[in-house]
Amino acid sequence: MSRPTLEIRDLRVSIEGKEIVKGLSLTIKGGEVHAIMGPNGSGKSTLAYTLMGHPRYVVEDGEVLLDGDDVLEMEPDERARRGLFLAFQYPVEIPGVTVANFLRTAYNAVHGDGKEVSVLEFHKKLREEMAALQIDEEFAGRYLNEGFSGGEKKRHEILQMSLLRPRIAIMDETDSGLDIDALKIVAEGVNRLRSDELGVLVITHYQRILRYLQPDYVHIMMDGQIVRSGGRELAEELEEKGYDWLKSEIGA
Repeated sequence: MSRPTLEIRDLRVSIEGKEIVKGLSLTIKGGEVHAIMGPNGSGKSTLAYTLMGHPRYVVEDGEVLLDGDDVLEMEPDERARRGLFLAFQYPVEIPGVTVANFLRTAYNAVHGDGKEVSVLEFHKKLREEMAALQIDEEFAGRYLNEGFSGGEKKRHEILQMSLLRPRIAIMDETDSGLDIDALKIVAEGVNRLRSDELGVLVITHYQRILRYLQPDYVHIMMDGQIVRSGGRELAEELEEKGYDWLKSEIGA
């Protein structure tokens, strides 16, 4: 399989007539982990939802290409089948639908090619992935996100990612609300999947998850734009000095 490439070119996005993302450009390739950091209201989650096709967000200008194909012309389900994946900041509860049934439906939708994987084959694969993420087997029988702790919700997102094997994974504040043990397990799950066939975009406020993920690139987003990019050391500098330091540096 070829190395994936996601290209975001001068993207401009509005919500209810207000421009939120203001000319953002970024390229993510397979084998790379990119982190976007920024204060509340900078447009980070807007970027994530726009990439997956949420109807609330209106693309005013720019391009998003996945392996040269126009993502913005695709419906959300087609984006998922083509290999885009979003781990939500706030996963929703779906009472009455078990984790196992939800994951099997998603797996068949993305990888089935019109032919469903058998229940036995899928459950074997599910048990293997759950064991690798240190998730108890009883988890598969619970209703999706119902009564889940913050850490359980995020582990489930990583479990989805492990099963679906996307080409580009977007993780929107996956570290939110996690204790140290859960944070390590989530990070280890992502690290286990790192390969030339997967590009990762991690959106976060804090650098603590980056200690475990070790991103190749760190980007700082403010007021809808990427204002600075660098390596892992940029996140450490930002944590030490804060966003006010960067605002003064760029004259914001």
